[in-house]
Parts: sequence; structure tokens; C-alpha cells
Amino acid sequence: MSTCTDSNEERNIWKSRFVSLIRRYSLELSHTMRGRGFKLKDRCKTTQVHPSETSTSNPFPFPFPISKLHFPTINSILQESAFLPYGLPRTDSFEPPVELCLKSVDFVESLAELYRKIQMTQDFDKSLVYLEQYALLCSLGDPKLLRRCLQSARLHAVDVHSKVVLSAWLRFERREDELVGSSALDCIGRVVECPNAALLHGYDPNSVFDHCLCSNEISHFGNNFLSSESQEDGVVCFCIGNEEVNCIRGKIAALSAPLKSMLYGNFIESDKQRIDFTHVGISADGMRAVDFFTRTRRLDSCSPNLLLELLSFANRFCCEEMKSACDCYLASLLSDIDEALVLIDYALEERAHLLVASCLQLMLRELPGYLYNPRVLNTFCSSEARERLATVGQASFLLYYFLSQVAIEDNMMSKVTVMLLERLKECASERWQKALALHQLGCVLLERKDYKEAQHCFEMAIEAGNIYSIVGVARTKLKQGQRFLAYELINDIITKYKPTGWMYQERSLYSLGKQKILDVNDATRLDPTLSFPYKYRAIAMVEDSQIEAAVAEINRIVDFKVSPDCIELRAWCFIALEDYQSAIRDIRALLTLDPNFMMFRGKMRADHLVELLSQHVQPWSPADCWMQLYDRWSFVDDIGSLSVIYQMLINDPGRSVLRFRQSLLLLRLNCQKAAMRSLRLARNHSTSKYEKLVYEGWILYDTGHREEALAKAEESISIQRSFEAFFLKAYALADTTLDSESSSYVIQLLEEALKCPSDGLRKGQALNNLGSIYVDCNKLDLAADCYVSALEIKHTRAHQGLARVYHLKNDRKAAYEEMTKLIDKAQNKASAYEKRSEYCDRDMASNDLSMATQLDPLRTYPYRYRAAVLMDDQRETEAVEELTGAISFKPDLQMLNLRAAFHESMTDFSRALQDCEAALCLDSNHKDTLDLYSRTRIQARQNT
Repeated sequence: MSTCTDSNEERNIWKSRFVSLIRRYSLELSHTMRGRGFKLKDRCKTTQVHPSETSTSNPFPFPFPISKLHFPTINSILQESAFLPYGLPRTDSFEPPVELCLKSVDFVESLAELYRKIQMTQDFDKSLVYLEQYALLCSLGDPKLLRRCLQSARLHAVDVHSKVVLSAWLRFERREDELVGSSALDCIGRVVECPNAALLHGYDPNSVFDHCLCSNEISHFGNNFLSSESQEDGVVCFCIGNEEVNCIRGKIAALSAPLKSMLYGNFIESDKQRIDFTHVGISADGMRAVDFFTRTRRLDSCSPNLLLELLSFANRFCCEEMKSACDCYLASLLSDIDEALVLIDYALEERAHLLVASCLQLMLRELPGYLYNPRVLNTFCSSEARERLATVGQASFLLYYFLSQVAIEDNMMSKVTVMLLERLKECASERWQKALALHQLGCVLLERKDYKEAQHCFEMAIEAGNIYSIVGVARTKLKQGQRFLAYELINDIITKYKPTGWMYQERSLYSLGKQKILDVNDATRLDPTLSFPYKYRAIAMVEDSQIEAAVAEINRIVDFKVSPDCIELRAWCFIALEDYQSAIRDIRALLTLDPNFMMFRGKMRADHLVELLSQHVQPWSPADCWMQLYDRWSFVDDIGSLSVIYQMLINDPGRSVLRFRQSLLLLRLNCQKAAMRSLRLARNHSTSKYEKLVYEGWILYDTGHREEALAKAEESISIQRSFEAFFLKAYALADTTLDSESSSYVIQLLEEALKCPSDGLRKGQALNNLGSIYVDCNKLDLAADCYVSALEIKHTRAHQGLARVYHLKNDRKAAYEEMTKLIDKAQNKASAYEKRSEYCDRDMASNDLSMATQLDPLRTYPYRYRAAVLMDDQRETEAVEELTGAISFKPDLQMLNLRAAFHESMTDFSRALQDCEAALCLDSNHKDTLDLYSRTRIQARQNT
């Protein structure tokens, strides 16, 4: 027994020495390689760092062979240092970011209040109210909803400044600047984004979503001023140096009161026929242009330099009509950013309001590209710059809200971001504006580790009404070593208000022991869409060496909500498991979401890590990639498909069709910004006109411009008949309620598409869509043929359409079995479980819907179904609670409408009205909610 003990002790001693030697040797090797200028990539290329055990020169004098050690080998240690050089994350080293948006403790109530505010505001004053709506809805993260808010704000804008900023903001959201060959002044044909329409003052309620007239020149700028009456009683000669310019005295006098006083008043010039204007600051040509203007009221023959002279002359002598004409005409001539950067200071000095607006428009429509241009920064960033803009009515909360959002997105921690947020704070007048500006400034200062200033901003934001800013105060106290005070702050919020997921998530940061994991779990229970709790539990599992369990935990959220932080954590876990193929898949997906993604808390480029890991997996040929793509597409493995496409694009970066397919997958994963970037790249890499038009059409369609998308599709077809052009046109037309004639036309378009060359993946989608139209037309056999054909080319989603056909033929058993096939094949199964629930009895449906909710808590149908069942069973309170729990983290229009109906049936009219108002704040044109709202208001008045 003692011999065994001695042996174990000796073994432990050698083990300790071995690990020490390995660490020292690895450190020395690292220093040596750095000294030679080797990169990490180069260090991993050798297949053997140390001699093998058969070598005669073994640097480690062990009493037994290294290969027989029952602890990590040299190879695995070196691999870990290469692929996880900064170790795995720890639970005590990360925290969720403080959200930048306004976040209400009762979101439904806030939505309802805002809807009432919109309704009570006059149309021409609504623009800023819609901007407030944008700020409130930012927490939902729905780009289309936010775009609708900006469009409403632009449509109700009256002044030129607001129109300029909002049209530029809408352009920025579409990232039109990233389209090769696109000009800042290009227009898609809609008033809301038209740069020319933005320079026209006034509100026209009849122009809502009208097409602009960009093809017509803005001839009214400076050219259509009516001649005013004046005394034409003689000629006066203005001497400028050695030149003389003869003008009509009465017409010059009519330009302004000062000139009239000079020429007809008590000044000595009134008796002179020759007046010396040498030192007035205008050239002889400039004075001739003044004379020409007094006779014709036209400026179109003047060069830009002469116009600037006239503008200065008009300012000096208070010639308002001529100043306005010069201002307008110069604004209409401005065509590029370089001109704007040159003229902006001059325009500000001369207080040429429209010219300043035109210069600003070009600067704003070139964002983010020109954000850090010194002249642009000089125009916007300092307090003095803001005051200069204010003198011509071009400084506003709206302007700095837009600028600060661009800066935050580009580089949250930059000094420029801080300066723009400080200007935003100075421009804030309403409470919500102050709360937003102070909260965002606090978030930026917190990231910059300026904790005391950040705390001050958060506290002021709380005073302005943003309760969520208490989270910022708590974080700053934690950073300053005041954990208990931070805990008390959040605990107080939980006590005062109805608890929500983010409250428990925040308190978990300051809790200890079992209370910490309880808070994390409560956060998930109340809001299963929060990513931090899943990450925390996964990292805790990693710390307990339960890495497979950690992957399973992260999968719980990745399966319904794709976010870079969760994908990165899963990749780390796969590297730790030495599952390099899976790690590469996730990192390539990350690079699709963000081409410049940095791994390991920003310490290593993700694309570099892919290169390192790729040396340890079997490479794929182009043919292999296509086979892998078909397999993953068939398994409804969207992240796997993204990874394969990324690899294919490495070998063929100019392949537009791959970029387009990438965008489709990203849209399916609800990554809309990344999807739009892929679409723009597809358009930019297109080699033919007809192909570019198709991708431009999809960009327009995805940003809510359906008619413009159709026009692009038709133009593309006129050049060349192609699958994608016909498909785009059919898809856009089918996006409305179709009558029999329209359905026939869409069917014809899809049939034309299928006749054109394309790959099986896209043809499967077309067949699936064609089947859906046939079902709507009650042509079930034709629909079934389409779905079967789609399944033959691995379009797995066609199982769902075929199940629908069986159901309509009253064969629920076959429909159920068809959906079971989809569940068996698909990696993402939530929608399949939800759909299968329609083809079985109540108990089986309940099980399927519970599974759907478990897999994807963002799907709203299961909550509505369960609530309806409870309501049918007269369990009204439980029915309302079922919806309330889901609405707390996903305030969906349909769920709000259903809960309002429940409240109405329970004669709780005040809550019914509030739910209707909240729903209408999300979509003011929702007919069912409008009808319910009208009916409930009548009932409420009758019961008072």
C-alpha cells in the first residue's frame, strides 16, 4: 500500500514538474518567435514542435515516455495556446451592455400614451411626435417598424431643416451610399427621400407617399420671382475701380430700404449720378448681375462666384428678395460633398438659410463615410459650431439625434460620439429628449470608464423620467466598488414596479451564490429572449468542465435568436472540445454578420482564427461546397448554410448569386442589417445591368418600396428574361390580397421563372410559392404536384405546403404525418411543431405548441392559441395572464388586439382601450383594432 502511495506522490511530483517545464518552454518559445517577427499563424504551421519520443535528443528527462502520460500532452497544450490564447470566458469577467434606448417599465402604457399624443397633435406638428415614437420603439429592434416611424416623421415635417435631416436618415437606413455609382442626390422616386423635395418649405397632407418630380429641374429656385414696381426715373452709374456700371436708379432703390434711402433720401449719393462702389465688396461683373436681376428677376446666367458676390451684396444692403433668390439658386446648384464642404462656412457667415440646408443635406447623405472629415466635424461637433448652425435654424435635437446614432454605430467610444451626444443634450427641450440624450451619453461614458460622469448623466436621465437609467447608475457604482449599493438600487426597482426580465438580469450582476443563479433563471422565465442568462449558465458549465452541456445551453437561444455574442461563445466551446469543424462553421457565420468581427473580446481577428483552425479540418472543393450547401439547406440549417456560402465566397468573392442567397438566409434569421449589406454587395458585384436591377429591386422591396421594386423587375425583364426578375415580380405582386385575375398573373410569372436557368435551391422556392398560389386558388392537385417537385430537389419546407393540401382535402392524418417528416428533417423545428398542431386533437396540439414555445419563445401563435382555449373554458384571468406574460417581452400587435378583446368581453374597458391604443401605436391602420377601439370607446362612454 505504501509503495503505491509513494508511486502516486512521485507521479504527482513529476506531473507538477512537467506542467511547469511546459509552461516555461511555451513562454520561451513564444518570446523567441516574437523576436523573429513570426505571427501566430506562422507558429502553427509546423507539424512537430518538439522531437518525438524516439528522438535521441529529448529535452525533458522523464522516467517514462511522454506519450503515456495521463494528463494533457504537449500537442494539446500548444493547440490550446494557439486556438484559445486568451482562455475561456469566466462568469466574473463579463456582463450585458446597458441598452442605449429608452426602456419603459410599463411598455404597453407608454405605447398607449404616445398613441393618444399622436392623435391629439395637429398634423403639421406631428413630426417630432413620430420621432419620439421612433425613440420608444428602438427597444423592439424592428427595422421596418422604425423605418415607418421615420417616414411618418418626414411626411409630417414642415420646415426645410427637418425634411433634410429625415430624408438623409431614411437614406442612411437603406445605406444607399454603399451602392457603387450612387450619388448622394440620387432619389428612388418617393417624396420622403427626395433631396429636392426636402428643400421646399411647407406641409402638404396630399403628398403622402407621392412620387417626387426629380426629372423636372427645380426651375423655381431663383428664376420665377415677379418683378416689383419701381420708379424708372433715370440712370445711376456705379464706379468700381476703373469700370462703370449703369443701372436704373429706381430699380436699384427698390431692392431694399437702405438702398432707397441712399438713392432717394438725405444721403449725398441721392444727388449724384456717379457713385463710387469700389470699396463696397462687389466687382463690376457682380454689379452688372445686380442690374440684370433688377430688370429680369433672373439669376440663371450668373456663375456661382457671381452668385456669392450677389449674396454678400444682398446681405450688406438688406436686399431680402435678391438674397432669397441667390440662396435658393445656389442651393439648387450644389451637387457634391466637396462643394458643400467649401461653401458651408460661407453660407453660415452670410446666413443663407437654404444654402446651409443644402450643404448639410449633402454632408448628411454621405454619412457615415464623411463622419470624421475635419470640416464635417468642425461644422457639427463643438458648442460654437452648434450655435452657428442655430443662427440659421439648422441646429436641432433631430439633427444631433441622427448624427449621434451614426457615430454610436460606427464607434461608440470615440470622442466624436461624446461631443455629438453633448450637443444632443444641449438641444434637448422635452423630457423624453433630455432622458434619451443623458442616458446615451451615460452609456458612452460608462464604456469609456468615466464612471463618475456617467453616473451623473444616468441620474439626470432618471430625473427626466427614464427609470431604466437606474441600471446605468448601478453599473457605475459596481465599477467604483459599491456592489451592495448597486444591489439595493435594482432590488428597489423590483419592489416598486412589476418585475421584468431585465430587472432580474441586472440584479444577478450584484448577487452572490445561489441568489445569483436564481436571478438569472428568473430573468429567463420572465423574458426568454435575453441572451445574457443563457451565456452565464453556459460559462458556469464550462467552468465545471461541462462543455457539451454549455453548447446545449447556448443552442437554446441560438436556435431562435442569432446574435454574435452567443455564436462566438459557442465557437469557443467547440474549440475547447476540439470540434474544429463546428467552430469554423460558427466563426464563418460570425464573419457573415460582421466581416470585421474580433474574437476573444476584440483581441484576434475572426478570419485569422478561421485560417488557423482550417489547417486541422478536411478542405472542401467547390463541388463539395455545393453538396454541403444542398444538404444544409435541406436540413433547414441556416447557420450551416451561411458558413458554406462564406467559404464559397472566399474562393469566388464576385459571385453575386451567392451574396444574394446569403441575404435570403440572413433575412430568415432576422438579421436584417446584415441581409441588406449582402444584397448591396450582390448588386455591386453584378456584371450585367439586368442583374443589378433585380438586386436593386429586392433592396427596395425589403425597405418598403413595393412599387419601385416592381418597376425594377419589369425593367430587368425588358433587358433579359431571368429567373430572379420574374420571381421578384411575382413575389412583390403576391404581397397583397390577390383576386382570381391577379393570382393567374402571379402563376404565369412563376411559371416563366421556372423556365429560366437557375439552381435547384431557388427553383424549389419558386415551386413552393407556386404551390401556395394554387392552394389559394383551390387548385389542390396542381399545388400538390408543385410541392412534390420541390421536395424532389430537397426543398424540405415544401412538406408544410403538402400538409396543407392534405388538410384541405380533409385528410388530417396525412397532413400530420407530412409535418412529422418536416420535424424529423429540419434542424429548426419550432415552426413545424406550430404548424403540426393544426392537424391533431387539442391535447396533442397543446404538446406541439408547448414544444414550439420552448424552441422559439418569439412565436406568438402558441400564446394566442392557449389563451383562446382558456377563454373558451371560461378561465378569463388565466387567458389574460397567458398573453400578458408574452407581451411583457414581445409586445406583438396580434396579442395586444386579442388581449383587448378579452378585456372588452370582461367589461374592463379601460384596459381594453389601453391595449387598443398600444396596438395602434405599432400600426395605426390595423382594421380589426380600429374597429375594436371604436366599439370599446362607445361602450366605455355608455357605462360611465
